[in-house]
Amino acid sequence: MPNRRQLISAAALAAGARFFAQPTNAADSNTVAKPADPNKVYRIGVISSRIRGKPQRLNGHTWHFAQYFHPQCNLDAIKKYKDPGTIKLFHDYLRNPAMTFGRWPFGNTVISHYYEPDAESAKIFCEAFPGVKVAESLEKMAQEVDAIWLGDASGFGEDHFDLTAPGLAKGLPTFCDKPIGGSVAETRKILEFARQHKAPIMSSSLFRHQWGTEEALRMKASGEFGPMQYVIASQAGGYTADGWVIYGQHPVWMVMTLCGPGVDAVNLYAYENTCHALVTYKDRPPAEVWYGRPDMVGRYCSTAVHFTKKVYTYTPAIEDHYWLGHHYQMLNMADVFRKMVMTGVEPVPHQEILEVTAIIHAGVKSREDRSRLVTLAEVMS
Repeated sequence: MPNRRQLISAAALAAGARFFAQPTNAADSNTVAKPADPNKVYRIGVISSRIRGKPQRLNGHTWHFAQYFHPQCNLDAIKKYKDPGTIKLFHDYLRNPAMTFGRWPFGNTVISHYYEPDAESAKIFCEAFPGVKVAESLEKMAQEVDAIWLGDASGFGEDHFDLTAPGLAKGLPTFCDKPIGGSVAETRKILEFARQHKAPIMSSSLFRHQWGTEEALRMKASGEFGPMQYVIASQAGGYTADGWVIYGQHPVWMVMTLCGPGVDAVNLYAYENTCHALVTYKDRPPAEVWYGRPDMVGRYCSTAVHFTKKVYTYTPAIEDHYWLGHHYQMLNMADVFRKMVMTGVEPVPHQEILEVTAIIHAGVKSREDRSRLVTLAEVMS
């Protein structure tokens, strides 16, 4: 008889299959999926972004998120460089053969290159993932890979265009971490450059790929609990102005994923460690974002989706198991990107990516202007 964990894995596989069969938020391009080559192994070039010009030595968004693309992992190197919690994460979940959700290893991807100008940071990544080469330059790497993954654990996005441009110019499928651009203009610049060069691009928060998000989208699509009335997306941590620009992306992405684009205006009020943002539409009910909720400690975030017949509340956890759920959302996001690499079809509409950036900066403008309601048109122009 299967144990409880195995049943959860099987259920997750089924949930994932339903989600990908019903692309509620599939990209709004006219791209036709190209047939995947069953014999091709896709080479992923991984780029580590910087924080205000400083290298991210153990960048979690490359070490944790992108590692799913590579079949080999040197756990001794993980023990040498990482903290005890991350060592346990790799051993118990990320590289545990019993925790694959029936979807990993992918079998058709490898990380072939790692780009980080800081020689030590690049060297230790390649030690942890055998077979990966240190990239000499972005331009040379773009000639030798099939796709690009840019990981940014907690930066501001100001270097993202320069780092992704060589790959995008080659038409390479590219993941550009959030915040995709440090401003609305920078985000638009990246998206338009990708469109100009016919390079499929993906950007989103990890929250878009949670188990609970999939279930909420299924409920919305089926209509079994009536129309969706509103969404309350909450994030742990204490509010700061810089924190809103980086981590406020998460609950805003949750609102965008569940409610869709077409946002009209944003009102943001901040007091000490907590802020509240009201995201309004002209043609549907508003959504709320709470950033700095102390009761989210240990769960990182919580989302409540209100239908007329049901309130569905979830966190990243699967059956109250946070690390299992965190592993699932990271694997899920990597798999969504892999499918884009294989088919050329973008999973996230450009308008959603752009509006998330606009909501963040409309919130900044609102707070600076006595919390007035700021239209997206004010920051989009």
